[in-house]
Amino acid sequence: MIDRFRCSGEQRNGSTLQKASLTLANLEGAHVMTNEQPVVLLEHAQKSFGGTPVLKDISLKVQPGEVVAVIGPSGGGKSTLLRCMTLLETLDAGRLAYGDLVVAESDGAGAAAYAPKAVLKEAKTRFGLVFQNFNLFPHYSVLKNITDAPLHVQKRPKDEVLAAARGLLAKMGLEGKEDMVPCELSGGQQQRVAIARALALDPDVLFFDEPTSALDPELTKDVLKVIRDLAAENMTMVIVTHEMNFARDVADHIVFMDGGVIVEEGPAEQLINNPQHQRTQAFLAKFEGE
Repeated sequence: MIDRFRCSGEQRNGSTLQKASLTLANLEGAHVMTNEQPVVLLEHAQKSFGGTPVLKDISLKVQPGEVVAVIGPSGGGKSTLLRCMTLLETLDAGRLAYGDLVVAESDGAGAAAYAPKAVLKEAKTRFGLVFQNFNLFPHYSVLKNITDAPLHVQKRPKDEVLAAARGLLAKMGLEGKEDMVPCELSGGQQQRVAIARALALDPDVLFFDEPTSALDPELTKDVLKVIRDLAAENMTMVIVTHEMNFARDVADHIVFMDGGVIVEEGPAEQLINNPQHQRTQAFLAKFEGE
C-alpha cells in the first residue's frame, strides 16, 4: 500500500449545440482519422478575461503526425490557447473540432456553443496534456498514476493496461520506478512519468505546455530527448516552448504569438532562421547565441 505521508512538503502541481450541427461518429467504437482530416482544428477563436481580449481570431490546424511548436513572449496567449484547445477554458467565439468530432461552434449570435457532455467526454479521449509542473497525483505510485485513467475511465483490461504502462516506463528510461511516489523522483523523472501518463490513453494528439520550464538544464535534456523520440515516431504534438533550437529541430511548423494574435507562422527552420515579421525578429534576437 502506498503511504501518502511518505514525503513531506507541498507536491508541485497544476449553451448546447443543435444536434444537427454536430458530427459524432462511432461514439461507442473506434474513430477513423484520414490523412486529409486534421487531428485538431481551431477556427476564429476568441477569448477574453475580464473584458481584456487574450485570443483574437486565432485559427490553427494540426495534421496527423505533425509537430507544431507555439512560441512567443509571456502573456502572448500561448497557454490560454492550449487551455481552450484542451477544454480547460471555454472559448467566447470560434469553432473547435477533434477529427470528425465538433466540440464547439459559433451560434447565430457569434458566441461559442459547446456540444453536450457525451461529446465533450469523447473529445477528451482524443488528446493528452502534459503540464509544465507535472500535475501527478502525489499519493499515487508511478504505476498507478499511469494506469488509473486507462483502467477507470477507459475501462480497459487490467493486464493490457499494466503491460502498456510498463512498456511506457521502459521507453521513458524509468524501469524500476513503478512503486515510487512522485516526490521521490527528480523533476525530469516526474515529467517523463507525466508524458507516459498522457501516452497511456493512446491519444490522437499530445499537448505540452512549457514541458521544461520547471527543470534545470541537465534534466531538460532528458525530457527533450523523449519528445524528440516521439516526433521521430510521428506522434502528433502541439508544444508551447521557449526552447528555440528544439522548436527548430523537432517541429514541422512554428506559430509565433504575441498580443493574442498569430503574428507569423511557417515551416520551423524557415521561421527560426529567417523570420519575416519585425516582432518575430525582435523576439528571436533575444535567443541568439544560446
